[in-house]
Amino acid sequence: MCNGCRIIPNHQVRNSMDWITIVVIVLFAIVAAVCVLLALIGLAGTWIMVAIALVIELLDIYWGDGETWGWTTLGVCFGLAVVGEIMEMGAGALGVKVGGGSRRGMVGAIIGGIVGGIALTPVIPIPVIGTLVGAVIGTFAGAVFGEVTHKDPSTAGEVAKSATGATIGRILGVIGKTGVAAVCWCILVVTPFV
Repeated sequence: MCNGCRIIPNHQVRNSMDWITIVVIVLFAIVAAVCVLLALIGLAGTWIMVAIALVIELLDIYWGDGETWGWTTLGVCFGLAVVGEIMEMGAGALGVKVGGGSRRGMVGAIIGGIVGGIALTPVIPIPVIGTLVGAVIGTFAGAVFGEVTHKDPSTAGEVAKSATGATIGRILGVIGKTGVAAVCWCILVVTPFV
């Protein structure tokens, strides 16, 4: 031991680590709430939230006093993020099916939603709105394209019904994905204190 070194009692170190953990969780809760809003506009908010939680967990294991959430909790949130993505992508395709469309219309709705979200992001200058509007328009256009290029093209009314189903499905999928993001937020904010 060095001469003049100050030894900090263990209970003081433990209390300061608890304080740091609480501050980190509160800051995480704020950032993760923004991630839930990102999911509402069709972006990967749930994935960003889970990635931030993973980084905090790894840093806490390395520098902190142990686990903040634990690998099981992070695994559950990862699984929920996968479910949210499947809901968002599959809802547009399911909307085509409910609207009486073909498999080709379903695939067109999925591809159109992705392409529309990417293509209209820079076109509509309002931040993030371009992505959401682009995904909705792309889902509709993709379903129409899929139905019109089918071997046995449908009538205009059937195509419109199928594309409308795809659009409504896409919107409901985004709402479902936002619900999943909100559940992940609740899990990740509450579990450190339980």
